[in-house]
Amino acid sequence: MDLEKIKQRLLEKQAEIMLRVARTHDHIHHREEPVSADFSEQVTELEHEEIIHALDEEGRVELKRISQALQRIESGDYGICSLCGEEIGEGRLQALPEASQCINCANASGA
Repeated sequence: MDLEKIKQRLLEKQAEIMLRVARTHDHIHHREEPVSADFSEQVTELEHEEIIHALDEEGRVELKRISQALQRIESGDYGICSLCGEEIGEGRLQALPEASQCINCANASGA
């Protein structure tokens, strides 16, 4: 497994998500009260805001996973399941480089 390539993929993914989180963060913090006078449109605007907040949180969680994967690369623990200690399959790591659990443990824990 080429850890340098995986590290590069993680760093690229991290930068992309950081940009997305920054945009949603800007949108959240520069947003004022609903702009529409119509109640049903205000409800729609609030629903959109909830979606943006959820996307922001999802991005932050994803950034944490990537950061942890980068730390595992540095510490030499990358590719080892955090639950059972077995090796994580290379195919899983190629598909999901931030994975911290083998497929069996991920399925068992619902992750």
